[in-house]
Amino acid sequence: MKRLQIERLGARGEGIATDGDKRVYVPYALPGETVNAEIEGDHARLIGIVDAAPDRIAPFCPHYARCGGCAVQALRDDAYKEWKRGLVVAALRNAGLPADVAPLVDAHGAGRRRVTFHARMERGVARVGFMAARSHDIVEIDACPLLVPELSGALVAARALAQILASRGKPLDLSFTATLEGMDVDIRGPGPLEDHEAGALVKAAQAHGLARLSNHGRLVALRRAPLVHVGSARVPVPPGSFLQATQAGEEAIAARVLEAVGAAKRVADLFCGVGAFALRLAANARVSAYDSSAEAVEAMFSGARAAAGLKPMDGGARDLFARPLSAKELAPFEALVFDPPRAGALAQVTEIAKSEVGVVVAVSCSAQSFARDAAILLTGGYSMGEIVPIDQFRHSPHVEIVAHFSRGDGRKRPKRALLG
Repeated sequence: MKRLQIERLGARGEGIATDGDKRVYVPYALPGETVNAEIEGDHARLIGIVDAAPDRIAPFCPHYARCGGCAVQALRDDAYKEWKRGLVVAALRNAGLPADVAPLVDAHGAGRRRVTFHARMERGVARVGFMAARSHDIVEIDACPLLVPELSGALVAARALAQILASRGKPLDLSFTATLEGMDVDIRGPGPLEDHEAGALVKAAQAHGLARLSNHGRLVALRRAPLVHVGSARVPVPPGSFLQATQAGEEAIAARVLEAVGAAKRVADLFCGVGAFALRLAANARVSAYDSSAEAVEAMFSGARAAAGLKPMDGGARDLFARPLSAKELAPFEALVFDPPRAGALAQVTEIAKSEVGVVVAVSCSAQSFARDAAILLTGGYSMGEIVPIDQFRHSPHVEIVAHFSRGDGRKRPKRALLG
């Protein structure tokens, strides 16, 4: 055991200390604290707090510091917000970019509407919960206070489903999404089901009131087709489909996207998913939307067809990593939005930087890939406006980013600029 002085919080929410000439990461420790810890390599296990930080508060969850779901729950609110905003500031600074970063926007709302539980089997019994910090060990929990009330029965259902598959001995991921029709569940890990397993899962789905149950995206049981509200549309979500973590988060991001796009009448939505932005933009603009998931795109169009008052939408399934829209294909658009996965949108942003699109709105869940993509746009002649960090993953190191880029006054770049 060693006594350490915590200097600051790192990008993963861990306290950082110095032991001799090496940096040590201590989960659940806060800046300014003196702690006792057991060091293993460059990480340490917190044994006890000798001197607590002035910013330390009591955590609200009894599983905190065992469950790895929350990294920072014992930090006073103002200090927490500044740390999380600082993650974006640091990523931009490290990339050598100018940074006008707004205060953190809290978008937790009613809670997270999607969650993935992990299951591991021990002697034929399913253990279900979250993983411990930096570990694959399961911490069994009885409830998660960060979830929307509609997911209050998710853990009980997850245990029942996992227990049916326990004899396989395989690790499972059980993803729950709260929808208008109830809980939608997709199981990953078991592989193809035997008939008796499928039958038992159907009965469990009925017993726990699930709207739908899928295995690796393949339907097992359907009681009601899961729908979510997106703007004025009701969208049928595919199994395991991506949604923003909270409804409040989606609305906060979308509001800033709409504000940045403004009065543009021809808009592209790239990496559109089920249409979180496209369906809202289509209230005022003609939208072309693309995503690699054909199922997500079809769900978006299905929602659009049933909604009233939307302008024409087109687009389709397209792998924007392998086949990005070219600068020539982007020529008709006055504005575009892109919201890629965590890896960012290197190939697509390279084409955007060559284009004449007047307004570009970047949405990102990774400060590092956002900084890389932003640098490409700046090199291509765009200017960057205010960057807004949005917190829909409260108490974790994850942060959403919305940023507005423009050429000149936000209109298309004049032809002479291309020649000069």
